[in-house]
Amino acid sequence: MTTTARACQVVRMRADVLTRVEDMVADETPVALVYNGISHAVMMATPAGLEEFALGFSLSEGIIARAADCHGIEVEESEEGIAVHLEIAGAAFMALKERRRSMAGRTGCGLCGVDSLRQVRRSLPALVPARGLHADGVRRALAAIGARQHLTHLTGAAHAAAWCGMDGQLRLVREDIGRHNALDKAIGAMAQAQVQPAEGFLLITSRVSFEMAQKAIMAGVPALVGMSAPTTAAIALAEQAGMTLLAFARGRDFVCYAHPAAMDMTDQAERLACPVA
Repeated sequence: MTTTARACQVVRMRADVLTRVEDMVADETPVALVYNGISHAVMMATPAGLEEFALGFSLSEGIIARAADCHGIEVEESEEGIAVHLEIAGAAFMALKERRRSMAGRTGCGLCGVDSLRQVRRSLPALVPARGLHADGVRRALAAIGARQHLTHLTGAAHAAAWCGMDGQLRLVREDIGRHNALDKAIGAMAQAQVQPAEGFLLITSRVSFEMAQKAIMAGVPALVGMSAPTTAAIALAEQAGMTLLAFARGRDFVCYAHPAAMDMTDQAERLACPVA
């Protein structure tokens, strides 16, 4: 598999001094997702964890309803890029072909696989409340995520998405140059590990956009924590689906934009000082 970063000789200006140094730069490779022999989408991605990426994308974009609908994944490298071949269930493939017919002639990318306003908002699952989510767990995950962002430390060019237990333990962390790709990789890894989505939350190092909220909801996750800003569309989607949404989460601080009642906002010291009778 192609490495995720490579060394480049650069000229750096710092404090008015020019130096020649070696810099690490993130790899970016075209990745084609091919379903039952038919190419559906080509995206630029970090060439690592591509089986997880393909599975997570298929689930979060509604191409398949469950991981069992994917019967096999094969990664094929070439000089032009990487093709990820997926064999999916017949019913899912028929639905995908119908979607492709409606996409004929479109030239933009935008929301992947969408060519009309009616297709933007999918039918979303109703989520169970984020039971066990509390401020301590969110802060613990925020404190730990930096040390797990290896590609970011190396290149400064990657986003991360982490599947966390309600206690804040980082169970799965995936990185990619694309924030959507990182989240799809995490969702794919969750499906492969057969985790129970209701037992934890997703942490992303990027902003919380409509697409990111929709992917998390499609994965059945009851809470999404973003380190940057949310959008109004993401908040509305979280409200509709019953997903607790936090953003501007850094250090000990965060802002809860949707379903705060599902979360324990007190910290551990306060709970110990004021035990529930």
